[in-house]
Amino acid sequence: MNRYRTLAANTVILGLGQFGSKVLVIVMMRFYQGALGKTGYGEINNIIDTATLLMSLVTLSIGESIIRFGIDKAYDNKQVFSIGMRVTFAGVVCGMLFVPLVGLFTNIFPDNNVLLLLRDYAWLTVLYVTTGSVKSSCALFVRSIGHVKLYAIDGILTTAMNIVFNIFLLFTFNLGNVGYLLSVILADICSIVFLSFTAHLKQYLTFTGLSHDMIQTMLRFCIPMIPTSVMWWIINVSDSFMISGMIGFEASGIYKAASRFPSMISIFSGIFSQAWNMSAITENNSSTIAKFYTNVFDIFQSTVYVIASALMVLIKPLIILFADEQFLEAYIAAPFIVMSVVYTCFSTFMGSVYVASKQSMRSMVTAAIGAVLNIGLNLIMIQLWGIYGATFASFLSFLTIFIVRAADTHRIVNMDLRLPKMAVNVVLLMVMGAVIFMVHDNDLLFYGSLVLLFIVILILNFRAGLRAVRMVLKKEVIE
Repeated sequence: MNRYRTLAANTVILGLGQFGSKVLVIVMMRFYQGALGKTGYGEINNIIDTATLLMSLVTLSIGESIIRFGIDKAYDNKQVFSIGMRVTFAGVVCGMLFVPLVGLFTNIFPDNNVLLLLRDYAWLTVLYVTTGSVKSSCALFVRSIGHVKLYAIDGILTTAMNIVFNIFLLFTFNLGNVGYLLSVILADICSIVFLSFTAHLKQYLTFTGLSHDMIQTMLRFCIPMIPTSVMWWIINVSDSFMISGMIGFEASGIYKAASRFPSMISIFSGIFSQAWNMSAITENNSSTIAKFYTNVFDIFQSTVYVIASALMVLIKPLIILFADEQFLEAYIAAPFIVMSVVYTCFSTFMGSVYVASKQSMRSMVTAAIGAVLNIGLNLIMIQLWGIYGATFASFLSFLTIFIVRAADTHRIVNMDLRLPKMAVNVVLLMVMGAVIFMVHDNDLLFYGSLVLLFIVILILNFRAGLRAVRMVLKKEVIE
């Protein structure tokens, strides 16, 4: 099988396992918003964002090493999984320090509503981090050893169980934020049990005879990923936290509602990135790696543009259809979030160069630049323009990360980014955003303009799609 076909096959399998489940979460959005309300919806997202950061901190981002060295045939899978789980278990024990720490900060800043919220849900957050960390380590290892189909099935199972528990705990018992968190915790436990038996993980787990050199190798790779994860977290969620602190949880809820549908681009990008990282690591020493990167990025960016432009056309009806009535105004804030996600996708692709070449320190530095910029811009722009200022700050931050990474990775892999094509597509997307932001009372002008611009973007990127099909169908591709 040629490498393009392998990449396409892994993307399709992962997509079948994850895209449907992610869409189900979006379909359930009205239910969540109705059950939690504006304030509760903003609160629960702040709690989950905090838990996501804690997972990276307490586990030392060991999942990055599990996937990197698990795929590489030069390393023993039993060593990789056992070291990964040892670090994970040690980390979740250390994670219990979150409870006294958040209490301490609450005493220092008694009027901070975000800290007060986290104090009230401290132990549930720790439990959420524990099950999420173990589940993540197990799932990443399963994918790294080639069980892509099983990994995809687990994604469907976890989401299905999460929704079942959500309906039961939120609707039947009306437990609010507690019910939502317990649903995720119980779904993760189901996933851990499922993967342990189906992938026979017990045979890979040992706590004796571990190689100290292997431990050091894995930690040297993943520890620089901790500040990288922190920086990405700052960029991705600082908007929500700063909106909550500066404007309130209701505004944060609106912002999260506006972000939900643009995240559909991230769903595609996340699925593709999982498959792409496997290919990038496998092909890292290939003599034609630059051409491979160029071809794949050209197809990837074209796909992202088409999805983003389609989302611009559909964002208003999607919000009306799936969001609760109190969140309908969210569509106006979506355009710059869409643009932010586009450059998130491109930055993540550039990051695959760092993963394949084991240059995790460069990944950290480039993410740090975006994080510092994002916080500074948020402090200014949220004060001036509220949630709209936060969306623009995110866009500028992700654009900056992409530019820096594109220049830096050029030294490692000399790929052609097709910059003229990128510039034309981005300008067209920004014009679509201007239509959404400015045209409110004339549906004919609103939808007519958006559909016309979508068609132009589709035509511009159609050739890349045809090229992708040809490369996948060829029995062998030399370039």
